[in-house]
Amino acid sequence: MPKYIDIHAHTNFTAFEEDRDEVISRALEGDTWVINVGSQFSTSKRAVLIADRYEKGVYAIVGLHPIHLEESYHDDSEIGGKGFMSRAEEFNENDYRELANNKKVVGIGECGLDYYHMDEESIEKQKVAFIAQVELASELDLPLMLHIRNNEEDLSRNAYADALEILKEYYNSATFSAPAENVALDKKVKNKPRGVVHFFAGTLSDAEAFIDFGFYISFAGVITYKPKKNPKRLINYEETIRALPLAKIMADTDSPYVAPVPYRGQRNEPVYVEEIVKKIAEIKGLNEGETAAMILANAKNLFRI
Repeated sequence: MPKYIDIHAHTNFTAFEEDRDEVISRALEGDTWVINVGSQFSTSKRAVLIADRYEKGVYAIVGLHPIHLEESYHDDSEIGGKGFMSRAEEFNENDYRELANNKKVVGIGECGLDYYHMDEESIEKQKVAFIAQVELASELDLPLMLHIRNNEEDLSRNAYADALEILKEYYNSATFSAPAENVALDKKVKNKPRGVVHFFAGTLSDAEAFIDFGFYISFAGVITYKPKKNPKRLINYEETIRALPLAKIMADTDSPYVAPVPYRGQRNEPVYVEEIVKKIAEIKGLNEGETAAMILANAKNLFRI
């Protein structure tokens, strides 16, 4: 078993085109397992192909990111890395189901709600695509990798609350049943949604609401930065991490974006997840080795690896 696991990386992105194998090797040699997460069909497929090259230690999650429902430009200030133009894609359940049937696929996502631009028409499209992926994850009994982001200048809406409301409504309206021994291959078997909110950037109450629903909370490199001055939305990472049970916490790099201190400003990569785990241990006043072991156990439990 490794010491660390980066539950949300993007070595399947073009930022790693030149040295992808070296980056993954650094992680594995650094006692770190990697889950590459798709943001649309092309990067989801690449995540699966990469995972298939490794006997163990490298896995994939497939899904459609909410910003890829429409074509738009995302600059470096928005994403914490080199800007790019997103390509519009509609969620195709059959295509993603086929990818998800690969044994190295351990989840559906990253999916959810992104209110950075706060366009009403876009938000409605996001909700439709999100529900479709919740359905697929439930059918396949796979956890959800949630991407949830607020617009920090507009406090009129909370993407965390809206996403959780969708999950609760689905759970309350769905009929759940265990699969029969001879269930038809095309029969949808519903399971209660489970998963993790990656790169958490909400309030303590947001985190507690998701934990109460059975989800995990994952923290990224931003927890190693100095707090922003006078944020409109009161986000206090140290308060949140101290308050949450370690048994519900994970860590992710979201590489190539938002590298933790001491690598801030560089391209992020999975092996740097160690710095995030160390920071979580420091904030909670716990032994780093025990913290790493619990976070690893949490990931193994959720993703069944």
